[in-house]
Formats: sequence, C-alpha cells, structure tokens
Amino acid sequence: MLTTEYSFLLVSLNIDAVLSEVTIHQRKKKLDQMIQGNGLRDAYSATLARVKAQGESKSRLVMEALMWLSHSERTSYAEELCHALGIEIGSTDLNMRNIPAIETLLGCCLGLVRLEASSHKLRLVHYTLQEYLSDNTDLFHNPHSTIAQVCLTYLNFQCVIGLSPVDGWSWKATPFLEYASCYWRTHSGREITESVNPLVLGLLNEFDQHVSSGIFFSSRVGSHELNWRNPAGFTGLHYATYFGMVETVVGLLDMKEWDLEATDVGGNTAILWAARNGHGAIVKVLLKQEGVAPNTTDKSGRTPLSWAAGNGYEDVARILLEREDVTPNTVDRDGQTPLLWATRMGSCGIVEIILQRKDVTPDTADSDGRTPLLWAVGNGYEDVVRMLLEREDVTPNTAHRDGQTPLLSATRLGCYGIVEIILQRKDVTPDTADSDGRTPLSWAAEKRYWGMVKRFLEREDVTPDTADKHGRTPLWLAEMNGCTRVVGMLRERCGVSQDMATTDPAGQAALAGSSVRQHEGVVRRRLGNRGSALALVGSNVAMKGGVRSKNDRRRGARFFKPGGYKVEPLLKNR
Repeated sequence: MLTTEYSFLLVSLNIDAVLSEVTIHQRKKKLDQMIQGNGLRDAYSATLARVKAQGESKSRLVMEALMWLSHSERTSYAEELCHALGIEIGSTDLNMRNIPAIETLLGCCLGLVRLEASSHKLRLVHYTLQEYLSDNTDLFHNPHSTIAQVCLTYLNFQCVIGLSPVDGWSWKATPFLEYASCYWRTHSGREITESVNPLVLGLLNEFDQHVSSGIFFSSRVGSHELNWRNPAGFTGLHYATYFGMVETVVGLLDMKEWDLEATDVGGNTAILWAARNGHGAIVKVLLKQEGVAPNTTDKSGRTPLSWAAGNGYEDVARILLEREDVTPNTVDRDGQTPLLWATRMGSCGIVEIILQRKDVTPDTADSDGRTPLLWAVGNGYEDVVRMLLEREDVTPNTAHRDGQTPLLSATRLGCYGIVEIILQRKDVTPDTADSDGRTPLSWAAEKRYWGMVKRFLEREDVTPDTADKHGRTPLWLAEMNGCTRVVGMLRERCGVSQDMATTDPAGQAALAGSSVRQHEGVVRRRLGNRGSALALVGSNVAMKGGVRSKNDRRRGARFFKPGGYKVEPLLKNR
C-alpha cells in the first residue's frame, strides 16, 4: 500500500501522462496502471526520458545537476550549484554568462529537484530518487572525478587565484569557493584519473598564498588559531602530506625546492602531518630529502614519533626509529614522551619497538607525575605492564603525586593479573601506602578482593594490621563491608589485633556497620551464634532509645541508622 506522500509524488511526476488521456475513466485507468506497476522507479525512468526529449543542452544541464546532488558531500545551495554547473573543464577563467539561472534549472528538471525557500538549498525530490540514481550507475561517467575536476578548475581560475585571504572575499560573488576548497580532495580520492593531477599540482604549487588554504585549514583541521583570512604557512606540501597523496608529494618535490622545516600556524611540518595521520609511505619519501627535520616539535611540543605513537601507527614509528637522529625521549609540554603516549594508548607493538632503542629512558614521568608504568596499570594494559617490568630500569615503586604506586593502583582497579606481574619483581615494596595511609592490602580488604588479600598475606613484607590516617585497619574495612572470607583470613594471620578492628577514631563500630549492612556472617564470626547477635541483626532492641524510623519499619528491621547500636555489652559477653 503506497503512502499519501508516495502516491502524490508518483502522480506529480506522471501528470502529463495522466492528463493526456481524454476521459475521466481513461485517466483513472492510467493512474491505476502506474500504481500497480513499479511505482516511482517507472516514474523516474519516464521522467528522465522526458528530460532527454527536451534537447541536448537542457538534458545535459539536468543530468549534471542530478550528478552533483546525488554525489556531493553536503546539501548544495542554489547559487553554489548554478556556479558549479557554469564551469567548463579546461577553461582558464569563470564565464558569468555561462551560469544558468535557478529558474531555468528547476524548469528543466521536470520536478526531480526542489528548492527549499527558507534555506535556498536544492534537494532531490524524494529519497527514492537518490536510491534510483545510485542503482543506475550507467547514468553518470566517473562522477567523483568529474566533480573534482570542476572544483580544481574553479580554484585555478585567475579570478580565484587573485583573491587575497587578507582582504577577504565575497560569498555572493564566489558561492562555489567554500565547497571547492573543502571537498575537491574528497572527490578526487574516490576516483583517480590522470586528468586531475595537473590541476592538483597547479593549485598546490603556491597553495600557501591561495585563499582556499585558509578556508580548508580552518574548516577541516579545526584550528582555533586560524581563520580563512590567514593561511599562515599551510603549504601545498603540507596539504599533500596531510591527505597521504604520495604521487602528489613526489610531483611537488620534483617541481621545486621546498623548505621541509616550514611550519603552519600549529607548528606542523610536512613530515609531522604525514606521521600524525599515519602515512608511512610519505614519511619514507620525506626522510630521503635533504633538510628534513624528523625530530622537530609542533606548538604542543610533540614530535612526529610522538604523534605516531599516540595515534597507534606502528609502521610509521618503526620507520622513524630506524634513524639515529630521532630521539625516543623528547617530552611535550605536558612532559609526555613517545613511550608514554604509546603506553597510554595500549599500543603493544609501538611500546616494544621503542623499548628496543638503547637510548630510551622508560621511567620518565609526565608533568602530573605519572610514569608509563602507571599509565599502563591505570588503563589495565597487562601486556604493556609485563613488557615494561621486564626492564630493570623501570621501577615498580614510583608513586604518583597522590602516593599511588603501580601496585596500589592495580589493586584498587581489581586487576589481578597486573598485581601478580608486579609482585614477581623482587624490588617491589608491597606495603607502600598512599597519601591517605592506605596500603594495597587495605584497598583489597575494603573491595572484597579475597584473592588479592590472600596473595598479600602470603608475603612477610606485608603488615596486616596497618591503620590508615583515619585509624582504619584492613580487618575493620573488611568487617564494614561484610566479607567473611577476608575477615577470616585477616583474623587468622598472626599479629592481627582484634581491638584495633573494633572502632575507628570517630567511634564508628565496624560490627554495628556490618549489622546495618545485613552482614550476618561477620556478626556471627565476631560474636558467635548466640541470641544476642541474632537480636542485633534481626531487630532494633539494641538501638539507642529503642526508636525506629518510619522507613525502618517500612523496609524491615534489618535497616538501621549507623551508629545507633549499643554493641559494647555484647562484646563484653563474648
């Protein structure tokens, strides 16, 4: 069953065929035939046949418009598309008399294209027309290559080359400039033809002086320091390396001598853009040129190796590290080395490559005090942790500025595998506390990681009853969180003081907290299976004042206010 919109569109595209019938019956019969057929696809074919019957000039105009609207990267404005349709490939300047009027275009399209009055954008009449044009690939010959040639022809026009990015440009006078500047590469990258290359080289040869350089950089690269009025050093070589255009890079290098250390507004050199975007073939080409600076930093202090490591481009990192003048230890403005970037991203291959360099310093911390090992632990990269700890110059005890060691961080995160890897190092100090006085055992006890607790208690260099700055011991934390298994292991360990586990300095009883949280197992273990213990858990007889709140009564007697128990008499009766 066709929708009302669908039926209306079908009728509108075939209105001439319907009205050609002389009686109401014949017209109704013609409409029924269309609905019972293939619907819009037949209507589109019939309409295109009528388009071709208008004559070669009008037919070519319509087909070019349909090609643009069905293959462009964004919705086209009316003035923009009309200018594009008026460009002749091979011409050297824009002929304003060759630009069709929007009224002419819409009239020739016979309803296939509509104009939005509010936005002045052109659209295909229905999404099914887009599907129809995509399915019938023989309608257009190399559409993306053709669009790229039109864009490049326009950008090489004398009237466009003469535009000054400093003085600005008029959108109304050059409505096609923004689209041509931002999307010619997108279209040429989808269909490569020999006819495009000369136009590309012609544009990029003096690209840093071209108005389209600033337009592209500010819209695509997204730099807040640049607008279209100020290209600021973004050359054609920068552009080609940014997109990975290997043949174009070779062609540009053959055309003239380039300053390979030239930087754009962000401090990026050509090789830095290539490494940053993972174009290994171009990195190889540039490294063969005299004057290349493979260790130059951008404004953020990052080198080509730093960008390759941070973005996970293993092949680029390998190519760069084959050169002795590429150092693996350069730090950016945040103190981060290429190894630290690779560690943060979990790039095992790049970490391994960098660690093979004899001059690497793998324990360098960033400005926040985090070493590569701390980053690997914090992100849970077990393989990276293992590779780092295989080196003797990586210490497992370096702490973050909040006192978090790698072991302590791994314990808090519950990374059992990483904890085991760290504990295998003979120089590890597993009882180091953080700035709050919490040890790895303390965190494991609180979080109920009984496997880690067991592993820590097996070591003689772990003190099981160390209290933090708030006086809380591992046993106290375990009882508060009701983990009977952890409580049992801690109490069985020689030297644990039961009194230290009873209350913290604020007077909060661990046993009472366990009762509040319904941890009957902990209460039973501490007091035994006597009625007093069950009464403490199952009712509020021991509650101070003997008063329960409405919420207590509503939710059951096991939910009490913390600190509301008289536990001392019960403890004395043990």
